[in-house]
Amino acid sequence: MSVAGFKKQFYKASQLVSEKVGGAEGTKLDEDFKDLEKKADVTSRAVLDVITKTSEYLQPNPSARAKLTMLNTVSKIRGQVNSPGYPQSEGLLGESMVKFGREMGDDTNFGGALLDVGESMKRLAEVKDSLDIDVKQNFIDPLQAIADKDIKDIQHHLKKLEGRRLDLDYKKKRQGKIPDEEFRQALEKFHESKELAEVSMHNLLETDVEQVSQLSSLVESQVQYHRQAVQILEELYEKLGQRVTEAQSRPRREYTPKPKPTMDYGEPEQASRGYAAPAANPPSYSAGKPLMGARVNLNQPPLAVYCCLTQLSIVPTLVL
Repeated sequence: MSVAGFKKQFYKASQLVSEKVGGAEGTKLDEDFKDLEKKADVTSRAVLDVITKTSEYLQPNPSARAKLTMLNTVSKIRGQVNSPGYPQSEGLLGESMVKFGREMGDDTNFGGALLDVGESMKRLAEVKDSLDIDVKQNFIDPLQAIADKDIKDIQHHLKKLEGRRLDLDYKKKRQGKIPDEEFRQALEKFHESKELAEVSMHNLLETDVEQVSQLSSLVESQVQYHRQAVQILEELYEKLGQRVTEAQSRPRREYTPKPKPTMDYGEPEQASRGYAAPAANPPSYSAGKPLMGARVNLNQPPLAVYCCLTQLSIVPTLVL
């Protein structure tokens, strides 16, 4: 920035401070200009807010919307024409129903119904994608063009007008101390900026016919979407009604438990695998005189040793 430009910015800042803090009076704009500025401001805010809210209406999931915006930006950078679409909730629901319907099998009543509903929900998602495309092309993009050009032009001219007004008011206070030509140039630039701002705001307000036409396109896209959605749902409703009728006319199958299997354990002696209960009155013996010849082979299984001891009812002499 040149020295002259720096001085001009300093003078503008000084004038702004004197107005905000010191209560100095600035150049007043006429009432027609203020009225025009107010209408243009309302129109600008309406356009910007409607663009945002329409995107949220079509794509309500904020995380999915942010991810889609990022992927679209990456696709543009890479030069890819096709970009991923928004994951419609109808499509996600339809995929879940189709998945489990196939696992159950279409031969089951519930599985077949899940397949019917799932395929219809996927069709609804396709119709919703068409709505997104139509609304973007015929409504959002034209409004975005207004925001990118007309509204930015208005903001630029108003900002420049405010700067030239501050410069003019500062030089008004210094009349007699500055050349008259410098004051005259400041006044001419102020009126030039004022006229450019008026023209830009007037042009914006005169495009209301186009804006109404764009709103009509939005409603037309919605009507077409809902008409197709109703047709899909009516067909699905009729198909499910037939399934309900068929299911009600089918005789109910009663549950019949299977007979319990019987197990043959054989004779008691076989079940005990050679084990016999000890005698009621076992023979007496003397602990000091073990029965000669009673031998137990420890290499036998423990059960056999136990059975032998039980039959003898004595503590045998263990022979290792």
